[in-house]
Amino acid sequence: MTVTNGTTARTSWTVAWTFANGQTITQIWNATDTASGASHTVRNLSYNGNLGAGQSTTFGFLGSWNGTNSVPTLTCS
Repeated sequence: MTVTNGTTARTSWTVAWTFANGQTITQIWNATDTASGASHTVRNLSYNGNLGAGQSTTFGFLGSWNGTNSVPTLTCS
């Protein structure tokens, strides 16, 4: 996934969502994942939290699911 900063520099970022159909994250890179049930909060690591205006960074993950794989709604901060 690509995290793109807005117009103000920041020192950290967070992306959060809730999986609707039992999906799980089995591996993640360039970020940390904290899960509470189906809710996931992904945060930057020490080396990719500082983003100037308009700058981007990426993270990725592998996951698993059974049956339906609905697209979650993301919240970014």
